[in-house]
Amino acid sequence: QVQLVESGGGLVQAGGSLRLSCAASGIIFSLKAMGWYRQAPGKQREWVAGISSGGSTNYVESVSGRFTISRDNAKNTVYLQMNNLKPEDTAVYYCNCYPGLVNWGQGTQVTVSS
Repeated sequence: QVQLVESGGGLVQAGGSLRLSCAASGIIFSLKAMGWYRQAPGKQREWVAGISSGGSTNYVESVSGRFTISRDNAKNTVYLQMNNLKPEDTAVYYCNCYPGLVNWGQGTQVTVSS
């Protein structure tokens, strides 16, 4: 059984910070690249950040310099540290693995007020 459980979202003022967590089970976590995605109201799901099994990272341009993705293989968990949040970051945030996406979790809501 594959399960992805996101947590850590909330309501924050612009300029604030949040740290998201994604706990994974049912996959060989250490062999998988992991990514964070988000979906804003009325928008399609968008890739935000990724981290390879070796720890190399990449980000969508709009969050570069503000977000940091990391992983703890011992805990089968991937994190997203979000700093200097902006209202346009408001979305439901999801994690997944690749290659081979699995069923999406419920996500965690991030709301940034002006």
